[in-house]
Amino acid sequence: MRKRYVVYGLLFSLTAINYIDRMALAIASHQITTEFNISPFMLGLLLSSFLWLYLFALIPMGMLVDRYGTRLVNAWGIGVWSFATLLSAASGGFLSMLITRLMMGVGESTSYPAGGRVLREWVPARERGMATSLFHAGSLIGPAIAALGLSIIVNSYGWRSAFVLAAVIGFVWLAAWLIWFRQPEKASWLSDEERALILSTRDTATIAHSPDLPRLGLKTLLRSKTLWAITFTHGCAVYTTYLFLTWLPSYLQAEKGLTLLKSGLYTAIPYLGAAVLGIVIGTLGDRIMASKSLGDGQRRVVVAACLLMSTLIFFVPFLDDIRLILAVFTLSLTGCTAAVAANLSLINDLIPSKEDSGTAIAVISTGGNFFGICAPIVTGYVISITNQYQYGFVIAGILLAVGSLVSMFLTRNPIGQRQEVHDVRIAQSSPQ
Repeated sequence: MRKRYVVYGLLFSLTAINYIDRMALAIASHQITTEFNISPFMLGLLLSSFLWLYLFALIPMGMLVDRYGTRLVNAWGIGVWSFATLLSAASGGFLSMLITRLMMGVGESTSYPAGGRVLREWVPARERGMATSLFHAGSLIGPAIAALGLSIIVNSYGWRSAFVLAAVIGFVWLAAWLIWFRQPEKASWLSDEERALILSTRDTATIAHSPDLPRLGLKTLLRSKTLWAITFTHGCAVYTTYLFLTWLPSYLQAEKGLTLLKSGLYTAIPYLGAAVLGIVIGTLGDRIMASKSLGDGQRRVVVAACLLMSTLIFFVPFLDDIRLILAVFTLSLTGCTAAVAANLSLINDLIPSKEDSGTAIAVISTGGNFFGICAPIVTGYVISITNQYQYGFVIAGILLAVGSLVSMFLTRNPIGQRQEVHDVRIAQSSPQ
């Protein structure tokens, strides 16, 4: 048995729980807006509010992950966001719900930097695309579970019960993480043979042939044009992902006349399809690309192609058949999730030292979520002034097309040029 898959499973379930908690508000939005008497714009603020502090906490959390390790920081994060989700169930109005969402954002800011660092530490380079796609697939399975399960809970027991259940699931995962997770060098349940395989193959060929590469640090990372380009393309995919996450249930109910339960079922279909197809794309990418080409950044081709596929969302306003709409949603969401996973893999392919992995992933996640925070607000504003959802899909389609071009032509160079690495080495060796 490949016991490293236990770690992959923990990362997958972490992301799933992360998105179940995020999705709870969207699923319960109709009951909450009625009870709290809030407008679509105020709902858009609530839907995006957890991203406000999440956005600013990502880079500090990434630096903490690189300094103190993944086990401790990740445990703190899920503990905080699960507690915040529990407090959401006790909210009495817009302001109290807003505060708990902000608190949840701080806790959730640990998951992607920590998860990305775990992938660099635990995953052989040749299966990084598959493992990263599995990690990110949780962001699709989570909403699917929420759309099906929480819709039933909300319909049967009220919206507060959904938040309680989501919080309990998070606390159960926290216990499993503390019991099972260790670094590959220290995991007693890992065989010596598999441990040696992980440690000898987790770097790409380009990096493996350059031993003792120093840590670059945040300043050097921020000078990388490649990192900024990856950040922009990440944002294009994340914007559309959050458009689905926050407004798809409402769109199906308001525009297509579906009931709460039926909209939950139809919302789950694109997420389930995209989760499976995203893992397939990641696995195929691993098989097609050799370790050497990964070190040279060829995974950007996968990112560009996936973003291009996602532009299908542009055609949603021209479709009436719900089956065609669901097919387009599925393909578009597949492209977004595969692009996000490929970008996370691309960072780990190109970053010289694993000691920078958490920080680098935090940087692109910050940029990505800057776009993501705009999606529910912009869409809510557009709906408020036009009474139509279609323009929200058009905006997303244009962003995705631009992102595809940027990925293809502006992410060619490695993160941390040789001169930058040389400068870091000189700085580290200079007398203090």
